Amino acid sequence: MSPRAQPEVLWHSGVNIMASQPVKVVIYNQTYTLRSDHEPDYVQELADYVDQRMNEIARATMTVDSLRVAILAALQIADELHLSRKEVEETEREITERSAKYAELLDQFLRPDGVEQTK
Repeated sequence: MSPRAQPEVLWHSGVNIMASQPVKVVIYNQTYTLRSDHEPDYVQELADYVDQRMNEIARATMTVDSLRVAILAALQIADELHLSRKEVEETEREITERSAKYAELLDQFLRPDGVEQTK
């Protein structure tokens, strides 16, 4: 393989990877050819996001080591993902609690007077 040739990276989420088309993206001034079962626009959007985060980190830390920049970007993106998942879990818990409360209130409203619910 010549020094300028970029390997093709396979990336999929369980769908037939062979049906996918290669997508060329540039991340931190490096060109990658990716194969994914995702839409090319989505792959490009993800690559743009990673590129943006890596460039922000490189500017903020004055780091030129691309591996170090990539690791710091990965940690930052993982932190964003973790916080988003926690927020979703908290929202789901709140929805479950509110749904149970409203179901109970609705049952009380619809129950004929004098009839008690047995538990």
